[in-house]
Amino acid sequence: MITFEGVTKRYPDGTVAVDDLDLEIDTGRITVLVGPSGCGKTTTLRMINRMVDATEGTIAVDGKNVRDVDPPTLRRGIGYVIQQAGLFPHRTIEDNIATVPLLLGRDKKQARTDARALMDRVGLDTAFAKRYPAQLSGGQQQRVGVARALAADPPILLMDEPFSAVDPIVRANLQDEFLRLQDELEKTIVFVTHDIDEAVKLGHRIAVFQVGGKLAQYTTPDELLDAPASDFVRDFLGGDRGIRRLRFTQELDAEVAMGGPSGPPTGSTGATPAGSAEAGER
Repeated sequence: MITFEGVTKRYPDGTVAVDDLDLEIDTGRITVLVGPSGCGKTTTLRMINRMVDATEGTIAVDGKNVRDVDPPTLRRGIGYVIQQAGLFPHRTIEDNIATVPLLLGRDKKQARTDARALMDRVGLDTAFAKRYPAQLSGGQQQRVGVARALAADPPILLMDEPFSAVDPIVRANLQDEFLRLQDELEKTIVFVTHDIDEAVKLGHRIAVFQVGGKLAQYTTPDELLDAPASDFVRDFLGGDRGIRRLRFTQELDAEVAMGGPSGPPTGSTGATPAGSAEAGER
């Protein structure tokens, strides 16, 4: 669905954020971009919806060069979730979720009805529909951000460190809910994180970037943990790589034994009751 061919992003001062990137993003799968600060992973994500334009090379969605598509039109067909949700503070939760459908001309009443259905789907109590973002916890706001990105039913979802601003317990709940949703929806998802554990838990494939915007390795979580391609990748995975791989294998075996997915992502995909999830996020 998404391809990068010889893509470079160079800024006027000469800084190279992404360097000669070749990458194919699998349709209906979660691809995680991971690496240290300044490695170009967020720039790579933002070039897909033209929030940043590439200096050289071609980015194509379904075989069509994104440069041939008007940026606002392109973005309305791609869901986008950012850290701390980026909600409109003056709009209610249901109107935040309905933002893109309303821009596309959908009837307001129907858009709000659909927004409430999405709240339920992402595990957020519909009683919050008339509240404002400041009245919700950080974890609840992130759920709203995911619902808003899904509101126009886009085939592609871009997620830029969406769970990094919440505490570890809420983060784990959000990751599990995200995996459950992906099992249902099968979107093409590009997910940016600096956390290798999150990458291994969520990704079908992981792209490891190093400073200077170079792609160091692109493979499955299992292969990444088993055979790092370079000293940089090995160091980035850390000294506990063996423990991380053992945990990954145990989780995968448990899923297979329970009749679940036969491959990553490896996190629990069981639905979390909305009441208990919200209680943990307050």
